[in-house]
Amino acid sequence: MKHSYLFILLFAVILGACTSLDKKGTAQYQAGEYQLAINTFSRILEKDPDNLEANRIVAESYRLSNRVERAVPYYEKLVELDSTAENYYKKGIGLKSQGEYDRAKEAFSKAAEMTLNDSLELRSKRELANLEKLDNIQPYFPNHQLENYELLNSRGIDYAPIVSENFLYFTSSRGGGGIYQATGQSYTKLFRTRADGVNVDVQGIQPMPEFRNEEGLNQGAIAISPDGNTIVYARGNSTNRRDQPEVSLYASYFRGASFTEPVYMTLNEEPGYWNSTPAFSPDGKTLYFASNRPGGYGGIDLYKATVLANGDFGNVQNMGPEINTPGNEMFPRLETNGNFFFASDGHPGYGKLDLFVAEPNNNGYTVKNLGDNINTTADDFGIFFTNYPKEGFITSNREGGVGDDDIYYFKDMTPKPKVVNFLLNLITKEQKDDGSQEILPQTRVTMYDENNKLVGGDNTNQQGRVRFRLSPEQDYSIIASKSGYFTKSITFTTKGKMPDQSELIQDVTNITLDTTVVLDQLILEKAIVLENIYYDFDRAEIRPDAAQELNKLVKILKDNPNIRIELSSHTDSRGSEQYNEELSQRRAESAVEYIISQGIARERLVARGYGESQPIAPNENPDGSDNPEGRQMNRRTEFKVIELLED
Repeated sequence: MKHSYLFILLFAVILGACTSLDKKGTAQYQAGEYQLAINTFSRILEKDPDNLEANRIVAESYRLSNRVERAVPYYEKLVELDSTAENYYKKGIGLKSQGEYDRAKEAFSKAAEMTLNDSLELRSKRELANLEKLDNIQPYFPNHQLENYELLNSRGIDYAPIVSENFLYFTSSRGGGGIYQATGQSYTKLFRTRADGVNVDVQGIQPMPEFRNEEGLNQGAIAISPDGNTIVYARGNSTNRRDQPEVSLYASYFRGASFTEPVYMTLNEEPGYWNSTPAFSPDGKTLYFASNRPGGYGGIDLYKATVLANGDFGNVQNMGPEINTPGNEMFPRLETNGNFFFASDGHPGYGKLDLFVAEPNNNGYTVKNLGDNINTTADDFGIFFTNYPKEGFITSNREGGVGDDDIYYFKDMTPKPKVVNFLLNLITKEQKDDGSQEILPQTRVTMYDENNKLVGGDNTNQQGRVRFRLSPEQDYSIIASKSGYFTKSITFTTKGKMPDQSELIQDVTNITLDTTVVLDQLILEKAIVLENIYYDFDRAEIRPDAAQELNKLVKILKDNPNIRIELSSHTDSRGSEQYNEELSQRRAESAVEYIISQGIARERLVARGYGESQPIAPNENPDGSDNPEGRQMNRRTEFKVIELLED
């Protein structure tokens, strides 16, 4: 009987202690003291692991203090004890933040199936759709590399760096100042130190001097106007009940020789709205910020306000559904090219907050995840470029950091392309009557690019050589000229000749190319046969194959605009002399008309038909038999220069 009494008494003591802890923890939770609530209800769970309310408050406390990844075991217990769609949804959010994508899909699917709430169903299906898109995300800055700024970060919270007038400003929990009971960390303050780009003076960190950091509240997420005269920052979570109940934006203005004491901004609207993460546009005329005010698209949305004539901010507008989602969007950053960077957990991402860019287009924006070389399953946010887009800072609480939120710097590590020089060795030669070629020295060679711009010119040396430096992937025209010779132009290209960068070993590679230009002597009245000019029997029309050969003569005439030529047509001895003469005249005139149609002036051309009167080979053999080879040679088209025109 005595032992029974003692057991009953002990049970009553334990029950009373649990009841007392429950009341205490509930009060802490309702006051937003989430870390204290976690500590209190964890003591209850040690004795009663299946306590529904204790699991719920611990899970929610982790979620509401932005540690949802640590809430997963408690949501798993909740769906075991109380299988609601809401619990499955929150479990899915926690699993997503851990990178457990397949398990997260199962949880979101379960939530979508179970719920009768249209909003929760849509949110669950959106999360499922976002997870399906992860494999399609490509790095936006593929060669950017992140590095933890270990010497800058503390063991606590460091986040949201910006650079203004060669100073780095950032938020940090270093230096004490009381404990923020929602997270168990010290309250945050604003600090600054000198910086040159991403190179920071880590020894000179001090509380920002423009105005005094206040005790017993969080100060952070600072923005400074481009002219340096306006500071906007977030301030809240005060322990003073007479203070504003939520995080709000405050502004300080440079007046005379110093900054004013920060003042509450009217764009906060209602005191109960959460407003934070401000950023100025590059021209200083617009202030972007995040808010949970009603009328948005869910969670925290991004807004913009314009600077009014009195220096205040107004005309607040929501950034719209292309940027804002049912999730949370914050930490905006507009660049001069119109690209709008921000952090979100509502667009397709890897876990918690990811960094995104909204590229402007004709219909609004195209939103892209920056990719897995920037983002992780943890919170990644607060991007600031010190040299867009090559270097800057972000904030992340990813694994492997120095403290909680850490500042990281990034640089574009794109390998410098290896240099390829194209060198053209050109040789000039002359064509001899016997078909051989000889070096032609002291020939003028000029080179033009594909825009007909002169890019080089020189005379060949005694060996007929000259060298030019060419650019990759370019077309060129080369003109060679020498007194007493036909000027000649050729084309040359480096397109398709560039080697693959991965195959190059040295930083500078010289590729030598060769070409030859052969010139013909220009002798007045010397006949030059045009090969392969054929006509149909008893016809004078230019056939396509003949046109191709005549085009070569057209090119000679264009290269040599100071010559006047006679184009002559000849026949063999078949047919009467009069017939052959008339036929050859028609053929010569037909050839001349074709050449004129290609842009050559009529006065530079003379058409002559010689018939059979100027054979260059016998039409018959000595025995009187037919000589087919000789007749073929006599059926020819020739041209000769008959005059050199004045320039």
